Amino acid sequence: MNSVLEWSGPVIYTALGIAALYGVFCVVLLIRKIQQKRFSSESAAEQFLDDVRGRLQKRDFDGVADMCDSPPYWSKATPQMILYALGHRDRGPNKLRQLLAEKFERDVLADLEYRHSWIGTIVKTAPMLGLLGTVSGMILAFAKIAVAQEGGTNPSVLAEDISLALFTTAMGLTVAIPLTLLGAMVQVRIGKLTDAVQEHVSIFMHDLEAALSD
Repeated sequence: MNSVLEWSGPVIYTALGIAALYGVFCVVLLIRKIQQKRFSSESAAEQFLDDVRGRLQKRDFDGVADMCDSPPYWSKATPQMILYALGHRDRGPNKLRQLLAEKFERDVLADLEYRHSWIGTIVKTAPMLGLLGTVSGMILAFAKIAVAQEGGTNPSVLAEDISLALFTTAMGLTVAIPLTLLGAMVQVRIGKLTDAVQEHVSIFMHDLEAALSD
């Protein structure tokens, strides 16, 4: 049993290290994905929507589709939604809005939320791994006390063992706290992306309805 507990320390430290690295990887990946889905600035979004509006007024639906499918825009969420809307513009405004909401939820938000859920999992798991390391270290420390009870125990040795045991809890919190803050920052960015796409799609739908009614 003691040998298992002694091996648990390196295993727990390794698991905490892997969790920290994967958590940071998920944060960086999410930030990059959100940047890809958003326009670089509000003025860039307005310019894009103005170009779309100009083509819609000419009923150049193929031109709008080609622009949305061009390299500057094909990775962004709003052009993806517009391209999908053009392919289903015969469904009617209400049905089309519902389809767009479902597509955004399925194709854009689902992947972001999946990655974000891993950050939450690591935030919850890291302190528990640290606590597991503390518990196993304390068990070993008390086992040494039991073995050395007759001959006496060096307090400095026990203090070192207990300090090392408590250090794993500190490491778990060190992993969890920054990832909690980073996860909150990413969630805010996802919310801003959602608000921006909803606003842009609403403007496009108004322009599309006007073009179809002409």
